[in-house]
Amino acid sequence: MSTAILTGQPVPGSSLEGDLRSLGFDVRAATDAADAETLLAAVPADQRVAVVDARFVGHVHALRLGLTDPRFDAAAIPGAVTAKPGARPALARALRIASSDASNGSVVVGIVADRVAETLDTDLHRPELGELVAEVPRDPQARNEARQSVASVDDEAIRLRTAVKSRDGFFTTYCISPYSRYLARWCARRGLTPNQVTTASLITALIAAGCAATGTRAGFVAAGLLLLFSFVLDCTDGQLARYSLQYSTLGAWLDATFDRAKEYAYYAGLALGAARGGDDVWALALAAMVLQTCRHVVDFSFNEANVDSTAANTSPTAALSGKLDSVGWTVWLRRMIVLPIGERWAMIAVLTALTTPRITFYVLLIGCAFAACYTTAGRVLRSLTRKARRTDRAVQALRDLTDTGPLAELFARVLPGGPRLLSRPFMVIGAVLVVLGAWIEGPGWSTVVCAVVYALVSAEVIAHPLTGALDWLLPPLFRAAEYGTVLLLAAKADVNGALPAAFGLVAAVAYHHYDTVYRIRGNAGAPPHWLVRAIGGHEGRTLLVTVLAALLAAEDFKVALTALAVAVALVVLFESIRYWVTAHRRGAPAVHDEGEPA
Repeated sequence: MSTAILTGQPVPGSSLEGDLRSLGFDVRAATDAADAETLLAAVPADQRVAVVDARFVGHVHALRLGLTDPRFDAAAIPGAVTAKPGARPALARALRIASSDASNGSVVVGIVADRVAETLDTDLHRPELGELVAEVPRDPQARNEARQSVASVDDEAIRLRTAVKSRDGFFTTYCISPYSRYLARWCARRGLTPNQVTTASLITALIAAGCAATGTRAGFVAAGLLLLFSFVLDCTDGQLARYSLQYSTLGAWLDATFDRAKEYAYYAGLALGAARGGDDVWALALAAMVLQTCRHVVDFSFNEANVDSTAANTSPTAALSGKLDSVGWTVWLRRMIVLPIGERWAMIAVLTALTTPRITFYVLLIGCAFAACYTTAGRVLRSLTRKARRTDRAVQALRDLTDTGPLAELFARVLPGGPRLLSRPFMVIGAVLVVLGAWIEGPGWSTVVCAVVYALVSAEVIAHPLTGALDWLLPPLFRAAEYGTVLLLAAKADVNGALPAAFGLVAAVAYHHYDTVYRIRGNAGAPPHWLVRAIGGHEGRTLLVTVLAALLAAEDFKVALTALAVAVALVVLFESIRYWVTAHRRGAPAVHDEGEPA
């Protein structure tokens, strides 16, 4: 329960008290700031408290936006201010100042909430209200005009419209959101939470993967339809969170990780279905997962490298992008080119229903490869002319995203004077070398030597800060090297079950890499260093897989890959679930990502 303290004389006929109760507030009345300060001291320390002017006139949704958003410790709109437990001391100090001002005659009863908001010595969020009304009329005429303004604006229509993500893909914007927002409202009115809808989306996608695994045409058609419905639910959970302001740390994590789990499980379902029809496409399924994960790491790494930058990007590429954004149709074309989740899942669903898994993967790989080249090229051109200095936080984020482990740390310590001769080009060469070794040589000691060289050059990340203009490319480079090596060695083993085992290993490691990103985005830092050490770091896992491939027979290598996949999955899942559940229980700040479509 939250508490709202109404200050000033009550207004006859006002619906304010009922509006606040409908938002979950226990309403108490105070005559002035001193009285409000006394009431505040009596409220339990773990409750949210709002101070609201009794003369407030406005939409209920304006109050909802200003007083109930869990993402902010303190927020205010005209005539109302709120504080979560973390900002309670600041609220108490502000009320003390308002009380002192009143005793000195410098403030009058009726504007206590605004005075408190002015003097609140903490970060204060002021939501954008747009057409919504929120004001404190000073006389009957102004009150009548304010009430007319409230009546002339449909706040429910605004609430529905703003439930839709402000920046999304073409397919999502025009083919899903026009009706999924109503599904979100239906869920809200029945007390469903975003996490429940997210879970329903996951279950639907897993059923879709199961249908695809049947290998029948009816199964493929059902899989395509269920995948689209899963995406509708995936849009609905975010819209429900915005509609009802039910943001949470756990919800953000579930939404992000389940998206990846749904897509990659569906790839596995398609591969199983193709196998039932006598077509082995596991290599294509794994390649699609590798490419998609590397695309995401490019996005994450570039954004983290520049997230704190205050200098404007004046490159010709940025200028051209700005000009194109001024032409409506180019905006949608560019959003579609990058093949965001809406367009990608729609394409996969249609191809699954109408064609074969092999064709589906071929088209997916071609589309994702083109999108990856387009986005990466643009970001490289921006980076080459960017003059902003990278912050220490961004440097550390890039270092964490590389996922460099104990083997590289050892090389960094034992090499005389540190690996200063191992420049960035040598890291690129090392990554390419280990992949080429796996491709040309396959399982063998030559590939092991290439992996040792790769681990050696990876030590450069430990030795020197990642402050270079293109250093954000290192995390996706390392992902491509590790995942590509596993894919090629499993394919070269040429034994049934090796590629599915490799798929499982890459999926487990990719989960760890996604989890690292989501922790950094939530300002929680990277996973603990013991976890990175326990699972070897990218260079350690790459070397281990090459050694196993060289030492073991094909059948034994398949078993070793399976065991390694299970071990990595158990460790990273245990630590990840422990962390996110604990963070949620401790009331960590809610996270809500409105960035680029995944």
